[in-house]
Amino acid sequence: MGLNTIDAKMLAKMFLAGAKDLESKKEWINDLNVFPVPDGDTGTNMTLTIMAAAKDVASMNATNDLDMPSLAKAISSGSLRGARGNSGVILSQLFRGFAKVIREYDEIDIPIIALACERAVETAYKAVMKPKEGTILTVAKGASLKARELADAGETDMEKYLGEIIAHADYVLSQTPEMLPVLKQAGVVDSGGQGLMQVLKGAYDAYLGKEVDFTVAAPVKTEKPAVDAAAAQADADIKFGYCTEFIILLNKTFNIKQELDFKAFLESIGDSIVVVADDDVVKVHVHTNDPGLAIQKALKYGALSNMKIDNMRLEHQEKVIRMSENQEEAAPAEEEIPAEKKEVGFIAVSVGEGLNAIMKDLGVDYIIEGGQTMNPSTEDVLNAIEKVNAETVFVLPNNKNIILAANQAKYLTEDKNIVVIPSKTIAQGITAVINYVPDMSAEDNEAAMTEAISMVKTGEVTYAVRDTVIDDKEIHEGDYMGIGDAGILAVGTAIEDVTATMVDEMVDEDTELISIYYGADTSEEDAEALRSKVEEKYGSCDVELQYGGQPIYYYIISAE
Repeated sequence: MGLNTIDAKMLAKMFLAGAKDLESKKEWINDLNVFPVPDGDTGTNMTLTIMAAAKDVASMNATNDLDMPSLAKAISSGSLRGARGNSGVILSQLFRGFAKVIREYDEIDIPIIALACERAVETAYKAVMKPKEGTILTVAKGASLKARELADAGETDMEKYLGEIIAHADYVLSQTPEMLPVLKQAGVVDSGGQGLMQVLKGAYDAYLGKEVDFTVAAPVKTEKPAVDAAAAQADADIKFGYCTEFIILLNKTFNIKQELDFKAFLESIGDSIVVVADDDVVKVHVHTNDPGLAIQKALKYGALSNMKIDNMRLEHQEKVIRMSENQEEAAPAEEEIPAEKKEVGFIAVSVGEGLNAIMKDLGVDYIIEGGQTMNPSTEDVLNAIEKVNAETVFVLPNNKNIILAANQAKYLTEDKNIVVIPSKTIAQGITAVINYVPDMSAEDNEAAMTEAISMVKTGEVTYAVRDTVIDDKEIHEGDYMGIGDAGILAVGTAIEDVTATMVDEMVDEDTELISIYYGADTSEEDAEALRSKVEEKYGSCDVELQYGGQPIYYYIISAE
C-alpha cells in the first residue's frame, strides 16, 4: 500500500473501527432522538445494521487473501440485509453505493474515494421517497461535496484529505438544528447524522494507526427452552399463562447486582426464569401473566430484540383437543407444512397477542413480530417473503421506521411480485387489509389500499423515558404522551386525561369510526370505561374496542 492509497486490508480495518466506534456511542446517539419514546432508537438500529456486515468483514480480516471485490460485497450485502429502521437503511444504502465503485479496484486513491462518496450519496437519496434535509442524508452529502472539492483541487495527502472531509461533515452536522426546527427546539443535532460521524471518525482513527479492538462478537442465538413432555400432557392449571422471551441489547455492562435485581423482579411476577447475560446482551425467558411488566423493566437496561410472547393456556387446550381425538402424532409446525401456492399472500409487522390475532383473522399469512420497540431488519422481511408461497405478496410494515427496510427487501426479491403498502401504524395496516379486493389486480389494490390508509388517523398513548421539549410541550420523564401522526397531541400525568385529549385532537366532523386497541398493561375494565366515555362524547361515531395486547403502548386508537 502506498502512502496515499488504501488497500482492502486497511479498508477492512477502517470499516471495523467505524462499526466499533458507532457501537460504543449507540446509547448517546439514542439520547439524541427528539421523541422520548421507549423504542429501538437510531443508535441501536444503525449499530445492528453495520454489525450485520462487520461480523463477515471481521472473519475476512483474519485472512491474508482479502481483496477489494469480496470486501465490497461483504459490506454491501451484510448491511443491506441487516438494515433496521430508516437510519439503518440509509446507512446501508450509503455503503452500497460506495461499494459499487471500490469493488472495481485493488486499491483506492483520492479520486476514487471522491467518486465512491458521490455514488454513495446518490444511492441513498434514491432510496428515500421524500428526502429531508437536516438528516443523515445532509451530513453524507456534505462529506461527499468536500471530498469532490478537495480531489478536484489536486489534494494528494490522504491523511489530510480524510481529516478535512470529516471536519466539514462535522460542521454540517452542527448545522442540522438550523435546518429542522424540531432539532433546534430539542437542543440536539440529528441522531442519524451523528451516527454516520462516529463511523467516519472510527474509520479515520484506524487509518491513523490508533489502537482499535477489531473483534466482533458473534450474534447470540435465541434457543427456545426445551418442553417437558409430561407437562404438555398435564391437566393441571397453568399458573402463569404467557411464555415471554426476548433479548436485551444492554446500554452498558450488566453488573451482578442489576442481574440479581432483575431476576428477583421476574420471580415476583412469574416463574420458569432464565436470565443469561453475555457481554452486551441478556437473554430472558419467563412465564408470567403480565408480559408488559417484564418488558417495561427490561427497557431500563437497554433496547429489546427477538421478542416472543406465547399464550400457553391456548397451546395447552389445543394439545388436549388433539389428544382427545386420539392423534398419535403431533401436527407438524406451521412453517413445515408445504402450503399450496396461491396468487396473493400477506405479511404484516405486528406485536401483541390481540393485534396478531386480528391480522390472522383478516387473512394475513405471516406475522413478523416487531414494531416501534424492535424494528425488523431487511433480512427478517426477506425470510417472511420466502415463507409465503404466493406469486404476489403484500407487505404491511405498519410503522414509518420499517417502510424503507420493507422496500429494500422488495428490491432484493426476484422470484415474487412484492407490493409494499406504506402503512405507518397498525391501525393503517388493518384498514389496508380490510380494503383488499380479491377480484382487483395487484396494481389497483395497491392504489386502493394506499388511498384507504391515508384516511386513517392514529394516536398512541405511551410514556416518556426522558425530559425534553417538543412542539412547545414540556415533557418530563414518566409523563404519559398521546402521539399522533404528525407529533405530540397530549402530555400529562394522568393516562385517562391524556388519552381523552388525544382523541379530541383526532376526531373531526368527518369521523365515522373510532377503534380502540388496548395494550398488555391496560386492564379490560379501564378500556371499557374509556369506550363508554368516547361513545358518550361522540354519539354519532361507531366506537369499537378490541384487545391488542401490545407492549409499551397503553392504547392505540384510530379515527376514520
